[in-house]
Amino acid sequence: MEKIIRLLTDEEAIKLYGSLDENLRYAEEKFRVKVFARNRRLSISGDGENVLAAADFFGEQLALIRNGGKPLPVREEKDSGAGPNFFHKGKMIRAKSAGQEEYIARVREDDIVFSIGPAGTGKTYLAVAFAVDYLKQRKVSRIILTRPAVEAGESLGFLPGDFYAKINPYLRPLYDALYDMMDGEEVARHMQRGVIEVAPLAYMRGRTLNDAFVILDEGQNTTHEQMKMFLTRLGASSKAVITGDITQIDLPKGKLSGLIECQRILKGLDGISFVYLTDKDVVRHRLVKEIVNAYEKHGRRSAKSGSA
Repeated sequence: MEKIIRLLTDEEAIKLYGSLDENLRYAEEKFRVKVFARNRRLSISGDGENVLAAADFFGEQLALIRNGGKPLPVREEKDSGAGPNFFHKGKMIRAKSAGQEEYIARVREDDIVFSIGPAGTGKTYLAVAFAVDYLKQRKVSRIILTRPAVEAGESLGFLPGDFYAKINPYLRPLYDALYDMMDGEEVARHMQRGVIEVAPLAYMRGRTLNDAFVILDEGQNTTHEQMKMFLTRLGASSKAVITGDITQIDLPKGKLSGLIECQRILKGLDGISFVYLTDKDVVRHRLVKEIVNAYEKHGRRSAKSGSA
């Protein structure tokens, strides 16, 4: 397969190709394609999916250039020990803290990674970025995103609509991350074909998840049985990321969180790693970090007064 990209000006070409054509060499190495540039004409040839991935990369770079921005510094990806940068929808997604660097490194190395930390640390966002990248690079054939639906019982009974209408609010954060990485039409197409699945955790029971990137979000709200069930679904050529915030557990009183328990049970197993993010890794609005700290201080004061 061959794809041609035509540029409008010599300046565009110079910026897109990079110093000493470094972007062209980078694309050949990363996407396993042949890239040939002559003046304002860029030719990409190779296997179909690889060519499309490389064309997406150049398209994203070109969109930045035409919008007055600078092309992304691809050299940094080669030199970084933290793992790949992700190019999704014309922007680069990369680690913004030491904790996130460790998170990315562990996902690269291990088949099961637990990412535990407060709100705003990029736990779900980076996991979805990884999943989309794995799908684009054909390292997996599908993405499965799931969450425990703690409130899917009586308390939602008054809401209008069928089960899906009631459960969708709990899955919304996963959709939001997905739509931030991919075009809406592409997401819809993949979901229709079963390439991307977003479903409550209960739907994983009895299945074997082969050749998939599987994300369990809000893992702190799983029970012992649910966490064990999920972890034993993982099939051949699959990778799983479990995210959660153990300071925000919504389980009924007396129920131990499967995320808290599994840290003791699985500690030291080869191929499984735990990454702990803190307020230092918060990458949302600057006030989020202060809010997290304020609640932690309040919790400590309450614990002291309660034990006095």
